[in-house]
Amino acid sequence: MVNILRRKAAVVTLAVAALSLAGGGVAIAQPAAKAPAEVAQAPVRQPGSNGQPPATGESARKAKAAAQRVTTLATAPGTVSFAVVNANGTLARSSGGVVSFKFSTVTYGPGQYQVSFPYNVSAKAFVATIGDAGPGFVPPGGEVSVAPRTLPLTNSVFVQTRNSAGVPTDLPFHLVVAN
Repeated sequence: MVNILRRKAAVVTLAVAALSLAGGGVAIAQPAAKAPAEVAQAPVRQPGSNGQPPATGESARKAKAAAQRVTTLATAPGTVSFAVVNANGTLARSSGGVVSFKFSTVTYGPGQYQVSFPYNVSAKAFVATIGDAGPGFVPPGGEVSVAPRTLPLTNSVFVQTRNSAGVPTDLPFHLVVAN
């Protein structure tokens, strides 16, 4: 009986050792793989900058025009306002009273927009996604960032679009402001 138990113990020990070695039971630390330089994304903001173009005469006029269309329905808790903006900055459709504006590509680079609503949105929640205005179109790949506009444009949202490589690019987008 003792002989049988010794043989079983030896067989079980050998089987456990074989399975753990065959299944990768012994791991060797590998250095972390680095992403290729062409895949790495550019930083969203430049050091020392707030990342937004300054308020210009044109952007202030657009924001003021939107603010003059104030409605109490738009600011009711639980409601949302939206804008669908084409790559060239024109407004495809919206919840009403919304004005869109594309910053000069020559002065500020591509992919920078301002969307103005008829009420103060500085303390609201913003959600944006890359998306085409047409029915059934698949949007181009890319990224979008949103932030409230700096003073005095408290009724506006700054939107920046980038392609999948992180390069600023003019892309269409959908923006929602939750009240």
